[in-house]
Amino acid sequence: MMNTAPFKEKLETEKRSLEEELGAIAYFNTETNVWEATPDQTLMEEIDDNDAADRFEDFEERSAILNTLQKRLTDINDALMKIEKGTYGTCEISGEKIETERLNANPAARTCKEHINL
Repeated sequence: MMNTAPFKEKLETEKRSLEEELGAIAYFNTETNVWEATPDQTLMEEIDDNDAADRFEDFEERSAILNTLQKRLTDINDALMKIEKGTYGTCEISGEKIETERLNANPAARTCKEHINL
């Protein structure tokens, strides 16, 4: 049986880091259980109507970053759940064991090397 403790520690550390990053650009909506992008407050304080495009662009950028961070956080939460269930380290495509070196590089990996691009 695989010792998942080192992977769990890595995952929890990355989870905390991601939540900090998310907190800088978004807030967690407890009603929907999703992170929602927030505009940069310094841009919101500007009153010039010509800055509306800058505000919109900033919000779009934050939304794109949010989507990337949210996806990674979901993968990490899924991996932590698999550790709890005892199914961690199993390829979601083949059901085979995920290579240890792959898990060392990406503890939230969902697939083995063979199925990495599926």
